[in-house]
Amino acid sequence: MKRIAEFEKVSFEQFNADWHAEFPALCDIRDIYDNIKLPRRATKGSAGYDFCTPEAFTIRPGESVKIPTGIRAKIDDGWVLKLYPRSGLGFKFRLQLNNTVGIIDSDYYNSKNEGHIMVRITNDTNEDKTIELHRGDGFCQGIFVEYGITYSDDADGERDGGFGSTGR
Repeated sequence: MKRIAEFEKVSFEQFNADWHAEFPALCDIRDIYDNIKLPRRATKGSAGYDFCTPEAFTIRPGESVKIPTGIRAKIDDGWVLKLYPRSGLGFKFRLQLNNTVGIIDSDYYNSKNEGHIMVRITNDTNEDKTIELHRGDGFCQGIFVEYGITYSDDADGERDGGFGSTGR
């Protein structure tokens, strides 16, 4: 196996700002931050690194939540991290990522938001099921994929922001 990336926590200051942007009610943000788990593979044959919830969430049918994971990924050039819902949650609840597949580019690590990976998920159940995620539950998985570029590629832009910044 090629070793091409490393997961890290974003700074406490970045996490605090992003968490309170989504969840402005007062809470013990230091405790949430201190208990963030870095993504891990469950078995040596697993392709996906499980991302865990930093706090408990209840997602009713049709509801969405944007989760600041507290995680960033330092990725070698020529690789990308793709995020998908955990298979079991997708199968049981139709849990979906709002952008279908999250793409984390190698230069996202250096963005203004420290490359903080945020994941918006939706409970798209057709069976009126509520999803209960406890603190530390795996909710999505990341897979590193090598990619290529065209011979005529002339991209020379540099990222200067977080999510969605390359389209501005």
